[in-house]
Amino acid sequence: MTVYPEEEVRAAAERLIEHHSKASEVTDWTFYVDETYTEDAVYLCEYAGVRPVTAVGRKQIKETHYGEDMGGFEDWTFPYDGYAVNGNRIITHWWNRGPGKRPDGSFYQTPGVSFITYAGNGMFSHQHDFFDLAHQMKLCDDLEEAGLLNARLKEIWVKPMKAKLVEMLTSNMD
Repeated sequence: MTVYPEEEVRAAAERLIEHHSKASEVTDWTFYVDETYTEDAVYLCEYAGVRPVTAVGRKQIKETHYGEDMGGFEDWTFPYDGYAVNGNRIITHWWNRGPGKRPDGSFYQTPGVSFITYAGNGMFSHQHDFFDLAHQMKLCDDLEEAGLLNARLKEIWVKPMKAKLVEMLTSNMD
């Protein structure tokens, strides 16, 4: 396996961060997929094991992670706190940041992390996202109490995820 120069890998990571920033602004998460992921890229998100999503190829990445899974998150942003590079691997730290701010001025947010593999030519061949789904559900409760939770997000994402979490956590309790 070719190990690419660190400067090249960092440049690709910076470009991804820029794309995500723009995607949050324009609420279009698909415009950069063709120039950012290899044709056969694999993108996974576990969602705490209750609804794992694996996309293989650009089309599926557009349809799932940057399509269906972003429904209801139109008023959210996903800023990066930093990243680290080790060979062709990138680890990013980002935030699931909901709309508005808490009464104390802090953001409604939960942390996330991605493990990304750089494949050369400015493209990524693998991405695996992680965040604490229970913490995310609590954040959505806080947003709802503040009158800031998107109704569509609640129906298509929060309620189903909570139900699946409860089912998973209460199974085999005997």
